[in-house]
Amino acid sequence: MKKLFVITTALAICSALMPAFGADFRVADRPAEAPVFVQCDPFYGWTGFYIGGHVGGAFSGNNNFSDGYARSSSDTRFLGGLQVGADYQFAPNWLIGVEGQYSWLTGRTGATFPNDIAYTNEQSGLGSIAGRAGYTWGRGLIYVKGGYAYSSNKEQVTSSSAPFGFEMTGDHRNGWTVGAGLELLLTKDWSAKVEYQYYNFGKATFVTPALGEITSDDNTLKLGVNYRFGWGG
Repeated sequence: MKKLFVITTALAICSALMPAFGADFRVADRPAEAPVFVQCDPFYGWTGFYIGGHVGGAFSGNNNFSDGYARSSSDTRFLGGLQVGADYQFAPNWLIGVEGQYSWLTGRTGATFPNDIAYTNEQSGLGSIAGRAGYTWGRGLIYVKGGYAYSSNKEQVTSSSAPFGFEMTGDHRNGWTVGAGLELLLTKDWSAKVEYQYYNFGKATFVTPALGEITSDDNTLKLGVNYRFGWGG
């Protein structure tokens, strides 16, 4: 009877301890789960409105007369201006938007003809309303743009340095523009960009005096900053 009691007691104790040992062994045998890290960039996101400014240079392009007389000045002219726009990011690395921009210009362009006749254009500004589309990777954005362009012209023809009445056909104030650029988010509110933009204002013909046909276009290079409101982002 004593042996039976000892054996029964031992079996009961073993039965009570086995689940605990089993649990210990299972926990010890199971590999630890790797911690999960979620990395978020607080600056990521392009959707929203923005306003900014830019500086740069304008370079006269094919601003020549049809009879071969070249403009007297195609040197770099300084420009500075403002832009305002809105972007929408989707899919998730693509962007579409619209931007209005105006640049003030310094300097003038012109040409000198025989008989001491001269033409000058004090082109004081370039404006555009353009759509843009781009690809973004986090803080970076590469884009293309295109749309309507406007040139603010103040033209004059002189003879022996005295103003001379003239007549032109064709409009070289309204035209089109295309461009491309790279923009980077510096903070969640500020971005910086470098942009090339081409403006074309078509052709115009001088009727009086008969100086020929002129083609007007401009190449520009701009550095700018934008303050981004992020509304709707």
